[in-house]
This record gives sequence, structure tokens and C-alpha cells, in this order.
Amino acid sequence: MAVSVVPAAAVGWLRLRPERDPHRVVWDGLTSLLMSLTGGPLRRGLWIAGLLVLGLLLTLRLLPRADYLPEGNRNLVFAFILPPPGANVEFIERVMGRTVIERLAPHLRGEREPVVRHYFFVAVPRGVFMGVRARDPEQAGALVPLVNEVVGGFPDTLAFARRASLFGGFGEGRTIDMELQGRDIGRVMAAAQSAFGLIRQTLPGATVRPLPGLELAEPELRLHPRERRLAEAGWDRKVAASVVRALGDGLYVGDWFDGEQTRDIILRTRPWKSPGELEALPLATPSAGVLPLSELMRMERTAGPAELRRVDRRRTVTLQVSPPQAVSLEEALEKLKREVAPRIADLLPADGGIRYGGTADKLKQALSSMSGSFLLAVAILYLLMSALFRSFRDSLLVILTLPLATVGGVIGLQLLNRYTFQPMDLLTMIGFIILLGLVVNNAILLVHQTRAAERDGLPRREAVRQAVRVRLRPIFMSTLTSIFGMLPLMLMPGAGSELYRGLATVIVGGMTTSLLFTLLLLPSLLRLGEGRRA
Repeated sequence: MAVSVVPAAAVGWLRLRPERDPHRVVWDGLTSLLMSLTGGPLRRGLWIAGLLVLGLLLTLRLLPRADYLPEGNRNLVFAFILPPPGANVEFIERVMGRTVIERLAPHLRGEREPVVRHYFFVAVPRGVFMGVRARDPEQAGALVPLVNEVVGGFPDTLAFARRASLFGGFGEGRTIDMELQGRDIGRVMAAAQSAFGLIRQTLPGATVRPLPGLELAEPELRLHPRERRLAEAGWDRKVAASVVRALGDGLYVGDWFDGEQTRDIILRTRPWKSPGELEALPLATPSAGVLPLSELMRMERTAGPAELRRVDRRRTVTLQVSPPQAVSLEEALEKLKREVAPRIADLLPADGGIRYGGTADKLKQALSSMSGSFLLAVAILYLLMSALFRSFRDSLLVILTLPLATVGGVIGLQLLNRYTFQPMDLLTMIGFIILLGLVVNNAILLVHQTRAAERDGLPRREAVRQAVRVRLRPIFMSTLTSIFGMLPLMLMPGAGSELYRGLATVIVGGMTTSLLFTLLLLPSLLRLGEGRRA
């Protein structure tokens, strides 16, 4: 459009008119002021060093902690209830289900606010999963305290509610998986219980979901091999482990293609109903004939977690932490590593360890990718301008104005955070990349106009003065257009558009500081060596 339709339309529609600029005095005054402020080598050196160094230092000092994806304003709240050990589905439905329905009834009938549109309640042996929607989407935020009140108060239970993420289910947008690992599941579970309380103290308001739970209350059978009998029967521990798998859920032995799809082949024994029946199962061994299981392995009856959870083949208890709304993911992760992990490290077994996964792991990968994308964008921008200017030096002058824009975006986020929490999530980071393409326009105008004036024979000082005077008005027009176009998105975001509030804030702050300080930095850079050239 800019290089095809606009020139064609200008030929037919634009008419030559005498220039009547009512603000000419303003532009002349600003030009004289800028030339006076950048006059003299010392002043120019101070402006260049001060603006560049101060911009970099402020950016590093004020840069907010990173976050992953915004949660959005979704009209859905999820809740989990972890019942006491031994509770069955009938007990959960009869005791918890009826109580939850009675507590929600006034909100369903519209007698109390917020009014609930509908809900679902799913009971399984290991807990309860439910979801609630508000009749008015604007009241979705008020559902969280309501649902916490509805699911709370049951004896010996752990209940929590959280707003559903726009990019996934419960806690998908902002979660940290703190994975405690070790062979001794008893010590790992004890460390998890201690960590659960420490996390809630360190991050007040955080939601902590233990997976699979914090109790060793489910019946568990452990089979310990009798080393001597195994050797006499011609088996080793590896074979014994495979036999145990076949006695349980089944042993994978291969696959079979039926002409349309591949199917797994699972080797499984006939089902057994009691531990005694399992001990009596006959096993055919290569050297000792048929022996009952009790001859080869010793059975221990104990208690264990609700499920066997392994990460990288290691027994694991995961604490899924969702930070409170006003704490970024990176800040929460640093607090867990600094204040929680050292205090539970001694509770883990000797072979134990702590890992961090979930969204926190994705954030680390995203930050690495975003940093590479930012540097690549700067490099491409520099090479592209070098080709257009046919000068690496002039392109470098334009690139040096970028720190002034980034510090403006950072300051904008800090000012916004004084009134409402705005994390520096991935969408906000994209705003800095967009900012690169916007702020260089002003610098390009000044550099191009200066070099054109010099080619026409003007000395450096007059060339810079002419560039500032001629390009001052277009710079203000283009910059103010971008700023005021983004202001509604920053100040009055609607449903759904709040996702881009951080992006708009970065662009408004970056364009504002670029407008104010590029007019000081670039003339100072362009006038370097002015005396020697004269």
C-alpha cells in the first residue's frame, strides 16, 4: 500500500498548496534547543555515555521477573478435594457430594452472588474433581473464594480451587512441579510433607497439589527376592522383575501388526484375588522345576502411596505449585530453590534429589528461545539497514538507539505494576521484539536526512540541524500515532484483550522514551567529529 496505492492516489488527489504550518515556531524552537543541548564535544560525550549506560543499567535493574503464559479471564474454576485415606466413592458422594450441592444451591438459584450457571462434580477413589462457571462472565473472579469455601471444611481432607488457565486446564499456565525423588519412598514422603507446609509459608496464597498424595495409606505388597533360591532355580533379579510384572498388570513382550494398526502383546497370568493366592502361584523355572512364588520371593505387606509415580525411572512425589496471582513464576521458583529446597534436602535419602519441571521447565526453554530470537532480530535489522544505507557505521548509529526503547518498556511495566499486577510473560516479551521495528523508524529518518544534506554540500552541523527540523514533525506524528493507538489496550483492556496489556505497555513506554531521548542521542552521535570535519 505505502509504495503502490499511496503514490498513485497522491498523483491524482494531492494539489500543490502553499505551506501553512501554524506550529512552525514550535518546530524551530525545538530544533534550536536540541542543537544547543548537543553543542560542544563534552556535552555530546555526556549525552551519549549517559543515555546508553543509564539505559542499560536501568533495564537490568528494573527488568521484571519472567513468567510463562497469562492465565486470562476464563469463566471456569476447577477444584480438587483429596479425601482421607480409605474413603470410597460411596462415602465421597454421600458425605462430600451432598454437602457441596447444599452449599452451592443458593448460588444456583440466584439468591446469592456470584450466581452459578452450572457445575460438575466427579468422584473417584482418589479424590474429587469439580468445575464451576458463573452466569455472568465478569464475576468469574469471585468464583475462586466461593469454591474454596464450598470445598473446604471437610475433616482430614485437602481441598483447593483455582481459576482455569486460558491455555490449558488446572494450573497449566503457571505451575512449578517440585519433584522429590529417591528409592526410600517413606523418607521421600516425609520430605514432601515438610515441603508442603514450607511452600505455603514461603508463598502465602499459593496452591499446592501433591501427586499422588501425602499419605502412605494404600495397601501395598512388596516382593523381596531370595537370592540363593533364585540362583538355584536358574534366575536372576532381572528375570524375577519380569515375572512380577507378568503377575501384575502384565509384561510387554512385543507388538503385532494386524494389517491396519500395531497392537501391543502383553503377557499376563490368570487374576489372583488375595495375597495368599499370589504366593501360591506356580512358576516354572529352568533348573528347579515348578516352584510356588513364596519359594523364590518373600512377600511384605505394607502401606504405600495411592499410585506409583516415577520420573526418569525414579520414585517421585511431585508438589505442583501454582504461585499466587501477584508473584511471577520466576520469582516463585527462586524462592523455592532458596528457602524451601535447602531445608528439606536433609530429609531425603542419600540417593535422593530435587528436580523442577512443569511450566517452570518450559519457561527456561522459552527464555532461551526468546533471547535467541531477540538477538537474531537485532542482527537481521542491522544487516538490512547496512544494505540500505550502504554503511555499517550509519546502521550502528540506528542500533544504538534501541536501549532507550527497551528501558522505556521496562519502566512502563514497573509503573503499571504499581496499580495492577502485570508479569513479563511471553506475550509481553514479544512486545520488545515488535518495539525493535518501531523505534528504528525515527532514527532512520534522521540518519537518512543528514546524509542526504551532506551529499548536497552542507557541513555536518547544518546537515544535522536541517535533518532535525525537517523530520521533527513526521517523527512526532508517527510516534504519537503508535502511542495513542496502544493506550486504550493498556488502560482499558476488555474481556480477552487483557492478554495483550503487557505488550501494549511495552510499546507505549518504549515509544515514549524513544521519542524523548532519541532526539538527544542521535544528533549527538551524528555530530561526532564535527570539528575535525569542518
